[in-house]
Amino acid sequence: MSGAPVELACELLTESLAAWRIRRSVERTSDDAIVISGDTRIRIEPAPRDSMFRWMVAIGGRKRPALSLLAVLRQVREALDPDYAANRVRVAVAPLVPQ
Repeated sequence: MSGAPVELACELLTESLAAWRIRRSVERTSDDAIVISGDTRIRIEPAPRDSMFRWMVAIGGRKRPALSLLAVLRQVREALDPDYAANRVRVAVAPLVPQ
């Protein structure tokens, strides 16, 4: 993955941080990674082609995979916004209508 997807992801991250009122700089590196600098440094890079994941997110030395840009945004917001209350979805097998 190179070019447009990384550039669009960089733009999405920049606009998301602005919407969340988080002041950080977002930069695209020469090796197709995205770096968010500040107190907490975050590096987002495309996952290897043979991976089931699309992105790898490194926060504070810990690297975690992300299936989508939505997952990247969630990881970034959790790392940078201490007041963010993450909502988790739980999927369970159950009848559509309770009996």
